[in-house]
Amino acid sequence: MFARDLIQQMQRWRDNPHRKPLVLRGARQVGKTTLVREFGKEFDSFISLNLEKDDAGIFRRFSNVNDVWQYLCLKHHIVQDKRRSVLLFIDEIQEEPKAVAMLRYFYEELPWVYVIAAGSRLHSLMKQHVSFPVGRVEYLTLRPCSFVEFVNAKEGARWADMLRDVSVPEFMHEEMISLFNKYALVGGMPEAVSTYLEHQDVERLAPIYSSLLKGYNEDAEKFAGNTEQVKILRHILGTAWLSAAETITFSGFGNSSYTSTQVHDGMDLLERAYLLSLDYPITSTSAPALPATRRAPKLIMVDSGLTNFLAGIQLEYLRHKELLDTWRGKAAEQIVAQELRTVLDRHYRERQYFWIRDKKGATAEVDFVWQEGTDIIPIEVKAGTNSHLRSLHVFVNQSDRPVVAVRVWSGPLSVQDAQTPAPEKKPFRLVNLPFYYAGQLDKVIAKYGR
Repeated sequence: MFARDLIQQMQRWRDNPHRKPLVLRGARQVGKTTLVREFGKEFDSFISLNLEKDDAGIFRRFSNVNDVWQYLCLKHHIVQDKRRSVLLFIDEIQEEPKAVAMLRYFYEELPWVYVIAAGSRLHSLMKQHVSFPVGRVEYLTLRPCSFVEFVNAKEGARWADMLRDVSVPEFMHEEMISLFNKYALVGGMPEAVSTYLEHQDVERLAPIYSSLLKGYNEDAEKFAGNTEQVKILRHILGTAWLSAAETITFSGFGNSSYTSTQVHDGMDLLERAYLLSLDYPITSTSAPALPATRRAPKLIMVDSGLTNFLAGIQLEYLRHKELLDTWRGKAAEQIVAQELRTVLDRHYRERQYFWIRDKKGATAEVDFVWQEGTDIIPIEVKAGTNSHLRSLHVFVNQSDRPVVAVRVWSGPLSVQDAQTPAPEKKPFRLVNLPFYYAGQLDKVIAKYGR
């Protein structure tokens, strides 16, 4: 087990006197159970239930939350004392709807008990028409390991702190870029990361990726509404990785005969399972960032390592020094999107967007945007010089406010006063952001974007 940053947010949840039961969300095998077990060491007592096993019967046997709690205390030899902290972990909670319903009563009747619920298929509750008690629980999401977590596990806390503090020395730039390329290749699934760090051998990861993908395919049967939807989900899981970081259309996706509605509904299920996300464009250059949901979304997959494995591009990573040369640059966009998701989570934001020009016959697209207060910050994943940022220049020219823009690249961190090409020659500030700082975007903007 290596350190996960989310545990800090879990500690803040623990220390909040008005906390509610915590629902921990995330894709299968991102380390939810391991993280909670590690967190459980910080309590006087830790009770772990797995509702895929015999523990589900506890919630069927008792209808009163106090009876459940007394039974658990007796079974686990815990003396009921409000001065002693007890963490109750209910894993695979989706297997017993009565346990989901009972979370509200833990909040109302046993507020001194710390309760965390998790599950690999929480989205399957939709099929049973069961939802978590509104206003009686709170949520956190665990993603695949971030680059900071990867560096912390490989090189230690001092290296990780250089990233968090945006203080990587210039003489460390090439080494940090090299580390980022390794991370982009391996991805962030904890088992893959642990195995790679132990053996430094990418070939050892193939069975791990294969097992994860097999598990995702098996899950399709468990939360699909019917046999036809199982086929659709498996088709998406078999083809979507090849469209990572691309703008997609639903109709006939992956050279199939499935309708737009069938594919959209299937992707919606997989998005709820945190296996992919559909990121919609915005068309405005000013806040608020409102998605144009009638436009084609960009498809982002859960993990770059799995994406690379399915696309068969590991050798490309090893041949190319420059991440942007790999897989037509889509590999770079996928891993940047993955890193930006951790920034969104820090700010409790759910959705990631990109920008398109809202003008027929005049295409322009900026890879990502970030809303900072009343400003929309365009983000391009590019190599080369300022003159190649055509879509970003279009954004700047359309904006009626001063623009701070970001270029994510393999070069060092720098800030320059730039301008769009003639005839507009509109000034803007350009932050050149090394790939390894993508997960620290908010901190870089706060430090250099004003």
